[in-house]
Order: sequence, then structure tokens, then C-alpha cells
Amino acid sequence: MVQNWKEIGPQRYRETFGRYYDDFVIGDVYEHRPGKTVLESDNHLFTLLTLNTHPLHFDAEFGKGTEFKQNLVVSSYTLSLLIGMSVSDVSQKTIANLGMDEVKFTAPVFAGDTLYGESEVLEKRESKSRPGQGIVTVRTTGKNQRGKTVCSFKRSMLIPARGQAVEDTVGHY
Repeated sequence: MVQNWKEIGPQRYRETFGRYYDDFVIGDVYEHRPGKTVLESDNHLFTLLTLNTHPLHFDAEFGKGTEFKQNLVVSSYTLSLLIGMSVSDVSQKTIANLGMDEVKFTAPVFAGDTLYGESEVLEKRESKSRPGQGIVTVRTTGKNQRGKTVCSFKRSMLIPARGQAVEDTVGHY
């Protein structure tokens, strides 16, 4: 069981998030909540921030002329949103993201869709070069409000063992 608080003094507690390497069990699935309803403004802002100039993401008239009959949410926003949703469950204590593989966008996302994510622990092993740390690999899947999978990806992270994280060694954190 992951404890979401730690005692920092007499009758004083601090909320904590994330899991230590020790807490991950292969086969466990973490449902990431809350979900997020994607707004048109989210899509426009992310498109502008990343300089994605494809009109399918921000020109409503262009979108009407496509097979989708509307604008699509830019896929890199969908990926970023799902990564963000998973942080408190799988990577809050991460030292480094080591990579992503098998990124798939399996259905379109539109403004107004609500996305939900979950991550399954696929692999874990102790680091050979960094004592007190381990590598955890998860598959994160995003589904819309109808339960349709819209995105999935594998992600590997370097995660400290219990007692080895920054918040374990820095008093004010």
C-alpha cells in the first residue's frame, strides 16, 4: 500500500505522491484520475506553443472539409496529457525518464472528449550502475468517455528505492 503522507514532526504531516521502486509490482494497473475534458482552447494553445501549423488542428473550415468534419486534437497534446495524468501514480519520484516506445494513436480525439488514463507495470529491475535505484517500464493507455482507446505507449523510468528519493534526503521538501 502506498502511503500518501509522511510525518515531518509531532502532529505534522506532508502529502506525498508517487511510488518508490519497491512499490511497483509487475501486473499492477493504476487508474489515473481525474479525467480531463479537452477544450478547443487547450488544443489551440498547445498547437501554437509547439508551432504545429497543420490547419486540421485550428482551422474549423478546413476541419469541416476532412473525413472527420471537425478539427482534431493534436496528437502530441494527447500524449502529453496522458503522461501528465500518470505522474502522481508512476513518475512523481522519477529521477529520469529513460525513453518511450510503441507510441500509438488509435482513434481521433476531438475538443469535448474526456480522456482517462491507466498504466500497467510491465517490467522492473534494479539498476546495474546506480545503487538504490531501479528501472520501471509501464504501458499507459488513454481512453475517451466512450471507453475507446485513443493512445497507448510504453515508458521506462529510473526510480529511487525507498529512502533514496530527494524528498527523503532534503528536509524542506
